[in-house]
Amino acid sequence: MKNFDRRKFLKTSLLSAATISSSSIIQNACSKDYFVNSEENYMGDFAAPKLEKVRIAIIGVGGRGHAHAKQLASIKGTEIVGISDLHEDLVNRSVSSCIEEGNGRHQNIAKYFGDENLWKKMLKKVKPDAVIIATNWNNHAQMTIESMKQRAHAFVEVPIAVTMKEMWEIVNTSEQTQKHCMMMENVNYGREELLYLNLCRKEVIGDLLHAEAAYIHDLRDQMDDQKRGEGVWRPYHLAKRNGNLYPTHGLGPVAQYMNLSRSEDQFNTIVSYSTPAIGRNLYARKNYSKDHLWNSTDFIGGDLNTSIIKTNLGRTIMVQWDETSPRPYSRLNLIQGTKGTLAGFPTRVALQGGVPGATENHNSWAEGQQLEALYEQYEHPMYKRLGALAKKMGGHGGMDFMMLYRMVECLREGIPLDQNVYEGCFWSAVSPLSEISVAQGGYPQKFPDFTRGKWKTTKPLAIIN
Repeated sequence: MKNFDRRKFLKTSLLSAATISSSSIIQNACSKDYFVNSEENYMGDFAAPKLEKVRIAIIGVGGRGHAHAKQLASIKGTEIVGISDLHEDLVNRSVSSCIEEGNGRHQNIAKYFGDENLWKKMLKKVKPDAVIIATNWNNHAQMTIESMKQRAHAFVEVPIAVTMKEMWEIVNTSEQTQKHCMMMENVNYGREELLYLNLCRKEVIGDLLHAEAAYIHDLRDQMDDQKRGEGVWRPYHLAKRNGNLYPTHGLGPVAQYMNLSRSEDQFNTIVSYSTPAIGRNLYARKNYSKDHLWNSTDFIGGDLNTSIIKTNLGRTIMVQWDETSPRPYSRLNLIQGTKGTLAGFPTRVALQGGVPGATENHNSWAEGQQLEALYEQYEHPMYKRLGALAKKMGGHGGMDFMMLYRMVECLREGIPLDQNVYEGCFWSAVSPLSEISVAQGGYPQKFPDFTRGKWKTTKPLAIIN
């Protein structure tokens, strides 16, 4: 580890610990001072009144927001009424795409661009039923909260927020306004994830004991993008924070397999450790000039973070995050039970007694073509109904379209969303809690209960047709 400066590492760790321990926000991260809800209108199984047509406004139409705009415009029962972004050309591009995808159905789309606060004017002017928020992480909370205050349902990209204080404010606002707030965790709509959810609900792998989730994705090349896109803001998080900064893509699916925050079990504590921070600084020295911005930036976030969550029932979840190392993409997506194990990357299954027609026992994986019979028997009903269309429409293999379709479907039918506000906060809370744990040498951190005990009454996510 010739590039590892131990003295610098210890200094950085101590500085991080001092910063965290002096922060009143993090010190009181689980304090009840952060919620001021008086009516306690619990949103766990909340169903809003039916909407014959869902009028949608979109904040942020870069790569992610533009894709959402196009797909939403193609879904029956939607009307795109407003689009806001800093850049005029991005707004114009998305407006044109919405008109095209909707076959001329979306003709009166209000445009807002050129000022970072015009999204507020848009909300007041067009009065949407739902708002899609696809901006940088630091803006998620304020835009989500204001959208609900303006009487719109809020659908926000991951993570739902970056501080515990913001998460409590989101929960409070959702309850007080009786408006949905859903963090758009698209991975929960992947074919493999839906199959595994169905297998878990049918108890094919028995009682669930352990899960492994991750976001392993080398994103160093984002540092090249310094005028627009995520490279403008995302690398700075690694320069200021040390923990698991992006947990929900891996964690969301396994949390729903385990029924966490829904009647069966709940998040309890987390311990977290980070490796030394080497990769980003090396990348900067190799790829940029000595006087470049990135070579005057000290990336303190460890290259790899590993956290362990313990639930109320004693089950465990390993959650990893790494956007720096040269390794293949993975979300792990492993769920282990008393009768077998399901795993991802690649998709593979091991069952006690073997997978029928594929393996003789649990000592070998069934994968690839060997899983065809399992898919035929246990394919999620929603994927059977929407999978072909979703695959055609695209977006991470179709999971994006299926998520958006379900959001619109739930609003139009007046039924609960597949992900509630509390789940978005629990999954996102891993980030600030892991930062505290890392700074305190892996000391366990207690999850706050955003539901105030009412998760016990929330129905498990059903196998939706």
